[in-house]
Amino acid sequence: MEINSPTLFIEINNSEYIFTAGDMVEDNFQLIYKHISPIRGIENLRIIDFDLVLEDIKKNIYLIEQKLNFIFKETILIINNFDRSFINLSGFKKLNGSQLLKENIIYILNSLKSKIDQIENKKTILHIFNSKYLLDKKKVENLPIGLFGNFYSHELSFCVLNNNDYSNLIKIFDNCNLKIKKILFKSFVEGSIISNENTDLNTFFQIKINENNSQIFFFEDDSLKFEQNFNFGLDLILRDISRITSLKKDIIKNIINNIEPTKNIVKDELVEKELFENQNYIKIKKKLILEIAEARIEEYLEIMLIKNINFASYNKKDKIIFFVISNKSHLRCFKSLFQYFFSNNNNLNFKLKESIATQDLMNSTSQLVHYGWKKEAIPIAPIRKSVIARLFEVLFN
Repeated sequence: MEINSPTLFIEINNSEYIFTAGDMVEDNFQLIYKHISPIRGIENLRIIDFDLVLEDIKKNIYLIEQKLNFIFKETILIINNFDRSFINLSGFKKLNGSQLLKENIIYILNSLKSKIDQIENKKTILHIFNSKYLLDKKKVENLPIGLFGNFYSHELSFCVLNNNDYSNLIKIFDNCNLKIKKILFKSFVEGSIISNENTDLNTFFQIKINENNSQIFFFEDDSLKFEQNFNFGLDLILRDISRITSLKKDIIKNIINNIEPTKNIVKDELVEKELFENQNYIKIKKKLILEIAEARIEEYLEIMLIKNINFASYNKKDKIIFFVISNKSHLRCFKSLFQYFFSNNNNLNFKLKESIATQDLMNSTSQLVHYGWKKEAIPIAPIRKSVIARLFEVLFN
């Protein structure tokens, strides 16, 4: 396949880097390279060893360039790590029956951004969303420019990153001779994909359970409003089973990947010998393994949902929760256990969803970078005119 001008994407998540390169082929995004590398030097949502992070990223970029015989000048970052914050602010304009003008919107955007710059002066804004428009206390779907009213309210949602993390990322890629074209939150990219796949849905949650961590984010009116990370995942379930049954984790994984759904388990049914492979066989009831997993899953979801005040503040109505288990091999067994939890909590509208494929994620990222998002807001600096320019404007306008 002929490579025209590939784009380099780098995802930084909690446990690994994902280096990908893609190219537009006949207006279709084509993934041409992917490499996963473990993360070193980033712990507790911050860079603790700058040189180690730089070494790993520089080494992998060199390998990509050698493989593709192409020198990259810029990259797009997708981050699912680091300490991220979300702030929602509203601005107002008294119209007194007059028409809402574009200049009014620009003023509100710039004034709210200035407030964020003041109160969060140690953080950098990465995303701004037009999350809500109210004209005379009535919600409108699109910017009501040109409409008449008495009072206009405009809510913006800000996604911010600590200045130290932002400047470290800039320095790292400067040392790799790369310019960062754009930094996007992965939750924003995934939310945009769900929204595009469900054209009648613009407000929802997504919960993702990974091996060593979990995450929940909230999209409201196609705007990213909230995200929260948890330091537990599927691996903790396996460790609990191992601690109680004295089985090794690789055996437990083999059992979990082959076990039948809960309803088909007989009370005293034992795990089959062949699932122990070449290791010593121990008589263990399948039901015991499932009960341990079920107890831990219930605890997880209570922490993330039932006892989570952040979730409760946004879940004021019966909103859809897209649920993702990142490890597909665990899905067969755990699916029924998660479904059982949600069935016992009727106020939670649960929908199982598969992980987003890398090519789809990169395709959406590329579209967002090049064409933007329907709810993204970009503050515009006022144009400073010279005295002569203002004079000509008065004379000839």
